[in-house]
Amino acid sequence: MNDLINKRLKIAREKAGLTQAQLAEKLGFKDRQTLAAIEAGQRKMSAEELVRAMDVFGVDLDYFTDGFRLVGEGRFSWRADKNATEEFLGAFEDRAGRWVATYRRLGEYQGVKTDVLQVHLPLNERSSFEDAIAAGEALGAAWELGDQPAITLDHAIRENLRALVLYVEAPEGISGAACKVPGVNAILVSRRESEGRRNYDLAHEVFHLLTWEQMPPEHKEAIEVNHRGKGRHKRIEQLADNFAAALLMPERELEPLWKARSDEDINAWLNRTAPAFLVSAQALKWRLTNLGWLSKADHMDIRDGKLTANGRPAKEQQIPLLFCEEFVRRMHTGLAKGQLSVRRAASLLEMTIEALAQLFRDYQFPVPFDL
Repeated sequence: MNDLINKRLKIAREKAGLTQAQLAEKLGFKDRQTLAAIEAGQRKMSAEELVRAMDVFGVDLDYFTDGFRLVGEGRFSWRADKNATEEFLGAFEDRAGRWVATYRRLGEYQGVKTDVLQVHLPLNERSSFEDAIAAGEALGAAWELGDQPAITLDHAIRENLRALVLYVEAPEGISGAACKVPGVNAILVSRRESEGRRNYDLAHEVFHLLTWEQMPPEHKEAIEVNHRGKGRHKRIEQLADNFAAALLMPERELEPLWKARSDEDINAWLNRTAPAFLVSAQALKWRLTNLGWLSKADHMDIRDGKLTANGRPAKEQQIPLLFCEEFVRRMHTGLAKGQLSVRRAASLLEMTIEALAQLFRDYQFPVPFDL
């Protein structure tokens, strides 16, 4: 607990733009060294000092002591529409941060190793689109994703990156996010999106997790396939799009379908073929464009309004279960071992106790509490 308080005191100070000397004076310390010792974990804060710190920063006690929330740790990159303000994203980010922090905290209680695999793609902002495409193709082969990569990608992310993939109820306008937190990498996907959009978002966020250090993404990126324009941010997103398309639609699987097209109308072919890869017809169009396979006549014939496929036919699509099995299992263990209360668990997940019980039933876990 003291380590948590010390770390968050430093985070609060830096966020407020205060020097150690300035905060030490506000807290009534004799000198800066006292505060430096606290931030370094060499001295504990007294209850009185903690109360003064709460007053200085205008925060509650949980800010310093609650291990089930993120404070100054998480880095998020959101896929959201142009109307999503930073305030709007920040509010949902606080909620999402609690889910990730809860997963990490319960893992600590349960002795689960939460170290993520630090796998990186050999790409940077100067890499070509061909480099990104080759990386997507190579990763799909290395992970043995098969002829329909979208089906196995979720599992491969968990196995090869030890990353948490959460299917969440996101507000309208938010499609998903990549998140890096000490000890946990995570991808959040809006479970109400169409199948094609969910799969594309998942592949796109994999790129960000694998290139975060050399190409940190923006806090907000637009929901679109084929980011147009110039600039550093656009360049990174274009690389991510090319990578995602190649990962989901490998050339070796796509080429025989394209060669068998004959004289079929291009719009009809795109709508018929996209479901085979569980992607949208729009994403498939841009994949063919990047491969250089579309003729001038094809480009003239394509009508975006006719490209309606977005994964499998709507009647065959299923909304993913909320969160994921690994996350729910960790919550179940935490409740069974008394590592958090039922009310706290329901509050963290923002659901009623009855809905929490149904969540366990959905994943075929026995309900670990009495209703």
